[in-house]
Amino acid sequence: MAFDTFARPGRFHRGNLHTHSNRSDGVLDPAEVCRRYRAQGYDFIALTDHMLGLYGYPLTDTSPLRGEGFTTLLGAELHSGAMSNGEIWHILAVGLPADFDAPNAPDYSPCENQESGPELAARAVRAGAFVAIAHPQWSGMTLADACSIEAAHAVEVYNHGCAVGCDRADGFQIADLLWSQGRSPNLVATDDAHFTEPDHFGGWVMVKAVENEPEALLAALKAGDFYSSQGPEFHHVEIDGDAVCIRCSAVVTVIAQGAGCAAKALHGESMTGIRMPLDHVGRSAWIRFTIVDRAGRRAWTNPVRLKQ
Repeated sequence: MAFDTFARPGRFHRGNLHTHSNRSDGVLDPAEVCRRYRAQGYDFIALTDHMLGLYGYPLTDTSPLRGEGFTTLLGAELHSGAMSNGEIWHILAVGLPADFDAPNAPDYSPCENQESGPELAARAVRAGAFVAIAHPQWSGMTLADACSIEAAHAVEVYNHGCAVGCDRADGFQIADLLWSQGRSPNLVATDDAHFTEPDHFGGWVMVKAVENEPEALLAALKAGDFYSSQGPEFHHVEIDGDAVCIRCSAVVTVIAQGAGCAAKALHGESMTGIRMPLDHVGRSAWIRFTIVDRAGRRAWTNPVRLKQ
């Protein structure tokens, strides 16, 4: 069973889905943000400033900043309502239409007459956006909170800004528990770059699409045709009987993860072609894979459900 992402036509395009500019709480103007990502070899980014009244509810048109070999997706970090800890929701929406109606969110505090977070996420999806639950650990999100966002396509499992700014980068527990409850969110790594600290060029998605164009990238994101990385590259992943076969850039560790405590690791040196028996992990309802390079950087597949 090949992971569908690697069997699709096209090539992988590197992109950051969570970026801020001086239209909200970032320090660089949108053109400079795009210039820096393009200079670092990214194929695309989404500028996702905070859609709050505090900043004039920005939804920046970055289409003039597109060029040969580089494109942009319109987006925003949306806010409305309160999570169970009383904090306002943070919802990443990529591929929003330019006329998307801003939520009633004057600032970072919940207020009366607001949509709930789940309602806002569902409205963004209906408008055509790819929606991710942003930085669960940083937000203090509970599993019940995450379960309430039924419309989300993904969970932000690695947030580089949260890693360097507060050591709360993780969203894997939330994502894994959702899979174990029968939900199927994909996994995204992002920067959440503000350029106020070294919060950039640390986590990204690799999207498989025929063209590096907004419509093709957005369709691939919604279909789950991507993996996430801090540096290592997956080239192919396939489950062959009771083993996984992986082709990748040079790594020292491969890990299979499944429901509950199901996990298995293989360690070596400069591994690029790997066949690892799954053993008990192959009996899990779902499975995903992590590769780790010599520098400790990771890449992650999206999970898939296994035929029992």
